[in-house]
Amino acid sequence: MTFSFEFRVLSVELRTRNPKPETRNRSSVRVLTAILILAVFTLYPIPSTLASPLSSPEQFEAFDMPGDGGGSIGLSWQAAPSDGPTVRYQVYVADQAQGPFTRVVELAADTHYKSDVDRPWWSWDRSKAYHFYQVKSTPTLRLENGRSYFFKVAATDGLLISEGPVQSAVPAPNFFNIAKANNFLLMFLFSALVLFAIAQAKRHPTIFLRRIPGLDAVEEAIGRATEMGRPILYLTGSDDMSSLSTIAATVILGQVAKKTAAYDTQLQVPHRDPIVMAICQEIVKESYLEAGRPDAYRDDANFFITNDQFSYTAAVNGIMLRDRPAANFFMGFYYAEALLLAETGAGTGAIQIAGTDADLQLPFFITTCDYTLIGEELYAASAYLSREPVLVGTLRGQDLGKAFLLFSMVIGTILATIGGLVGTQAFVPLLQLFRDFK
Repeated sequence: MTFSFEFRVLSVELRTRNPKPETRNRSSVRVLTAILILAVFTLYPIPSTLASPLSSPEQFEAFDMPGDGGGSIGLSWQAAPSDGPTVRYQVYVADQAQGPFTRVVELAADTHYKSDVDRPWWSWDRSKAYHFYQVKSTPTLRLENGRSYFFKVAATDGLLISEGPVQSAVPAPNFFNIAKANNFLLMFLFSALVLFAIAQAKRHPTIFLRRIPGLDAVEEAIGRATEMGRPILYLTGSDDMSSLSTIAATVILGQVAKKTAAYDTQLQVPHRDPIVMAICQEIVKESYLEAGRPDAYRDDANFFITNDQFSYTAAVNGIMLRDRPAANFFMGFYYAEALLLAETGAGTGAIQIAGTDADLQLPFFITTCDYTLIGEELYAASAYLSREPVLVGTLRGQDLGKAFLLFSMVIGTILATIGGLVGTQAFVPLLQLFRDFK
């Protein structure tokens, strides 16, 4: 009894001197909680959506997209401080200002800036401070040119929605695409360069042109046909007059016809296109007139066979085997008939001169013909044969333009490589001058 009473007295004294264990535990928990909260907000800053209240899109604009064919509207609004991965923008469109509005798209608030649009610096404000979205005409959303449409943009964080003002815009086709102004400038400079080269060729007729063996052999081939008393076969290819190679082939035909008229050699020009045949008839007739031999011109020098590919090939091969021309000219664009024609001509022993820009047929002509004009040599043949100042100047101007473009490609590659290695955008405005924008 005495021991139990003394223990109780001691327990009362200890409880009187020291605080309660529950009180100490609560204080410790509060201190630890405060330390943890402070550490969390130190390591993980407050999200922008909490730091800045959700704001409606400001400086909202709707405008017709510049430089397009119509049917699209551009929307622009200022980037807000509350933009972040948890905020999204919703784009709405309506036929009337009062609605009803239809949602077009929902965008993340940290995407779709003006700086993301692939447009040149002279036609677009590549700003990171503004959002941009282009509303295009689709099968579900038809934007008719000349009709007003109303747009608005709303910001939402999943709980709240803040709408911006309503703006109207009218889609319309544009007469000039300012994004392609660099192409217009380069075309203007190239044209001026060609005109300058033509003027130089008129003042200095002895402009040097690289020797082309195939064209040097034209007179030899015509002379050989004259000596042997055999005709000359000239083909203008398988394309119509919309092809550049066919146009070049008809121009060369005029120069060949002048020489055949001077040597009084028979000329045969079979065709598979009636329009090409009519043009070639006038060219040959004019060539005989310029050569002073209009009496030697024959209307049947140009004749139509058929527009079928292999029927035409079979007919021309028959002419080669029957008439055995001393010289065959294959100028223009060719398809699968190239090897059939050239191989038959080689079998007859004729001297053959070919010229084409058809890459797939060049190996066959090189193998079976004596001389072959490769690619642009076909276009240069008329200037080479005639030595006309206009043609020679045009050829020289084109060469100068190509030299300028090659030099620009080399310099542009060097600048782009330096910019990529250093990580600078300083060369972008210069490089965009040589880009083709939509």
